[in-house]
Amino acid sequence: MSIAWVVSEGAQVLGAFRPNVRKVEWCQGWRYGLGVRRDCTMLKDYSPFTPGQPVSPEFFVGRSQEIEHILRAVRAAIDGRLRTLFLTGERGIGKSSLAAFVRTLAERDYGVLGLHTFLGGVTSLPEAVRRVFDRLVKEGVGGGWFQKIKDYFRGRISEVGLFGVSVEFQPSEADLSKLVDDFASSLRNVLKGLEGAKRGFFLILDDINGVATSLEFANWLKSLVDEIATSSGPLPLCLVLVGLEDRRQSLVSLQPSLARVFDLIEVKTWSDEETRQFFLNAFSRVNIKVEDRALNVLCRFTGGLPMMAHEIGDATFHIDSDGCIDEKDAFQGVLAAADIVGRKHLEPQVFQAIRSERYRNILRKIAQKPFEISFTSREMRPLLTTEEQRVFHNFLTRMKELGVVVPDAEKGRGAYRFANRLHYLYFWLEAERAKKYRDGRHSD
Repeated sequence: MSIAWVVSEGAQVLGAFRPNVRKVEWCQGWRYGLGVRRDCTMLKDYSPFTPGQPVSPEFFVGRSQEIEHILRAVRAAIDGRLRTLFLTGERGIGKSSLAAFVRTLAERDYGVLGLHTFLGGVTSLPEAVRRVFDRLVKEGVGGGWFQKIKDYFRGRISEVGLFGVSVEFQPSEADLSKLVDDFASSLRNVLKGLEGAKRGFFLILDDINGVATSLEFANWLKSLVDEIATSSGPLPLCLVLVGLEDRRQSLVSLQPSLARVFDLIEVKTWSDEETRQFFLNAFSRVNIKVEDRALNVLCRFTGGLPMMAHEIGDATFHIDSDGCIDEKDAFQGVLAAADIVGRKHLEPQVFQAIRSERYRNILRKIAQKPFEISFTSREMRPLLTTEEQRVFHNFLTRMKELGVVVPDAEKGRGAYRFANRLHYLYFWLEAERAKKYRDGRHSD
């Protein structure tokens, strides 16, 4: 069975991407008083996959070396030695999921206070600091020590919602400015106020795109590291920044001393075995079997990217109707996922740039094999029409500007590779469908 065979089903492929309902024996049921009803019906909407969200700890696979690297830093921080890590890797590689998973381990095994702070849309240092303490306050609600945090920040916490369970840290401008300047000492005071309930901090700063271009943030980060390192009073802090490599480079360019501060951890793609284990674990939780040939298809198109695994797994889950994923289900899931990936992960400016039919044709010719993400100008030119050759240089320039392709230094001059595997996979699948469409028209 080939991908082209599945493409020929056209609307049926994408039309099959609808939730269905199925009886399952594994379901524990809903509780009625003290009893449990076991013969329940599970809606297919309840997928074990979570596209676009950090993976739940129970679905986490692999990354043993990276996990141990971070946990070593946590242990060192508990002993009073500041550790500053930078967790990097391409989009969709699972950086946030890894950070969240290690946070769970660090809290459970080492008694630290984990604060996973997302800085999406934040461009100023004061707001970044406010979000850190806002996360601290919110963690306190479920941590059993909220009153101690509330006492420390008295007057700066607003409680809204039913029974006051929704809280937000809202300091005055003057108070926030002081927290920025006294960040380290504020953390020490919080830890002291917890009276031994926590052994230190595991602070994750995630989605740092905005602050990574801030000179104020870069200088503050360097000053924070210096202050903690030279202080007579230790601060058990493991600080983890999560972002793309170019965000790290941006911070280093703004404050070169940060180059030696960051302990760099690069998150690589999953191995084939890790990918297989992920799918088997996820589908087994909803009592769905996966045939070996289907599993090979799912792994092949995932390309080691956790984000793609969730998209493909979720699409395949909804397509399945009999509790067993076969090769046809897997191929249909891949196609449905490709459309989703194209819509969700190809930035709007890329879509605008490839509206040109000539550019699309060039991309289709480049994307000949599912994972050959590198190409050279020399090998491509003979495949292009005269008109396409004429715009090929402009095409490369535009794709480089958009970050779709980058020079491949390992293969020499005139060599390029796709910067994002998701982009390449979408283009390849789109090329397969276009080819099948042309073949179908010629056969009429």
